[in-house]
Amino acid sequence: MQSLWHAIKFFARYFKHYKLGMLIIAVFTILATYFQVKAPVYMGKAIQEIANYLMLKSNPATAKQASMTQVYNAVEMFLLFIVMMGVGLFIVSMAQAIISSRSVDDMRTGLFAKIQRMTVKYFDSHRDGEVLSRFTSDLDNIFNAMNEAIFQLFAQLVLLIGVVIMMFHQNVQLAWVTIASTPIAVLLSVIIITQAQRYVNLQQEEVGHLNGYVNEQINGEKVIITNGLQAGSIDEFMEHNDKVQQATYRGQVWSGILNPLMMGMSLVNTAIVIFFGGYLALNGSLDRATALGMIVMFVNFSQQFYQPISQITSTYNMLQLAVTGARRLDEVFAQKDEVSPAEPVAFDGLKDKVELDDIHFSYNPGKEILHGISIEVDKGKMVALVGPTGSGKTTVMNLLNRFYDVDSGAVKFDGIDVRDMSLKNLRDHVGIVLQDSIIFTGTIRYNITYGKPDATDEEVVSAAKQANIHDFIMSLPEQYDTEVSDENSVFSTGQKQLLSIARTILTNPELLILDEATSNVDTVTEAKIQKAMDNVIAGRTSFVIAHRLKTILNADKIVVLKNGNIIEEGTHQELLAQDGFYAELYHNQMVFE
Repeated sequence: MQSLWHAIKFFARYFKHYKLGMLIIAVFTILATYFQVKAPVYMGKAIQEIANYLMLKSNPATAKQASMTQVYNAVEMFLLFIVMMGVGLFIVSMAQAIISSRSVDDMRTGLFAKIQRMTVKYFDSHRDGEVLSRFTSDLDNIFNAMNEAIFQLFAQLVLLIGVVIMMFHQNVQLAWVTIASTPIAVLLSVIIITQAQRYVNLQQEEVGHLNGYVNEQINGEKVIITNGLQAGSIDEFMEHNDKVQQATYRGQVWSGILNPLMMGMSLVNTAIVIFFGGYLALNGSLDRATALGMIVMFVNFSQQFYQPISQITSTYNMLQLAVTGARRLDEVFAQKDEVSPAEPVAFDGLKDKVELDDIHFSYNPGKEILHGISIEVDKGKMVALVGPTGSGKTTVMNLLNRFYDVDSGAVKFDGIDVRDMSLKNLRDHVGIVLQDSIIFTGTIRYNITYGKPDATDEEVVSAAKQANIHDFIMSLPEQYDTEVSDENSVFSTGQKQLLSIARTILTNPELLILDEATSNVDTVTEAKIQKAMDNVIAGRTSFVIAHRLKTILNADKIVVLKNGNIIEEGTHQELLAQDGFYAELYHNQMVFE
């Protein structure tokens, strides 16, 4: 019930933008329903008039009084109401199509916009496939349900109410007979729906896990092929797929029971109506012509009465998928946005220093990663962070750009806490070159200007030259207009890194963060990247993470981290003189150089 309530609020949030369209749907649904439930009355009247005509015609004394006029009038009214019902349903259908397509478009746009506002923590804790399934599986389920189920639910409820009102208006006894089996139908539906809901929810969760696994395996396909792990990958896929299959099977079984069960009850109910109508005709409470017309009328009413129940139950699985999809999308919308202060402190560029002041930080409560870290770097100076894997180097970088907020302490630019700056203002002054470079689908020029779309050709070429990638680009047939993507790129791993450096140079950041930029390349490419790094670092305040210590020998300060603590700091020569952890790390690396 809570999921249903959340789903109602979720859909209402989007439908409220289409009030006129919703009003048209409501009005024409009611009109179409009126025509639909009124049509059987004229059908019954036509049958009654035919019976009267035959009785008069068969009696010589009244044969001349027999006339088909009333029959024709009833048939004409029946046909008119059927046509009007069709027109009303057509208008409703068109309005539904427009609203459903635009609403889902709003959802998709809103979801993507929401993702752009969310914290890095969400993406660090959710696999790409699970996020992607919101855009694919969940939105598809919502769209299908809006086209075929959600608006139909309203129409069928209106029809149910209209049929009940019309039945009691025509004959109270037959009306009670027609609806007598309703409690049994409702009870059976509740039992079956409760079971189906459990497995439909499980199905969507397992689909998300499956999508996440498939995305992960596709991204790691080279590793899988290189190590001959295809069979193991398939086996693990089968485990995930079997879970989806089992949940889907059980959900479909329970959902599939509903429609045939309701159809069976409809047939039984129709038989009861015919039997009771015949009883009223035989015991003389109604004349036979009237009774015959009433039976035909209520047979139609009985079918119309169970039609909403059958339709609602037959589309239950689709409705439940939409409810589940709405819940999963709402979970994303409920995530916290990155927090920017309402009245940010103005920051117009670094003039003095960047400071990490007694930083304590944990990704998860109770598991502290950094234990009182304090680092200062003066403007224009370079600080290198070194240490074993898991020591907290990348975490420090995440805090500098405010991907995460500290538990205690502060990250300060010229004494201003980054939490007091606007996020845009902060990040306009910070550039990052990550270990794994990203290539966006588009031209090489588009990739270089990604952070500064209005850059001139001269600026693009200058950035590429400083990054030592210009000569390679010029060797390509289309040069800067060469189409590339992350999956289909003319660049090697090292060249991707050089392109990423060119992109950063173009944005001209005051604070530069380099996260192990040379860790995935060969020695020759490393030299090119190192030269490009020297170009981008020159004159800028910079934090550099490096596993290869020879790339940071000229750093103004080297900070050695271990288990979230600073254990040593100083210049390269000072740390060698201390003959501590850094010296041991350096000498061990030099053995292999």
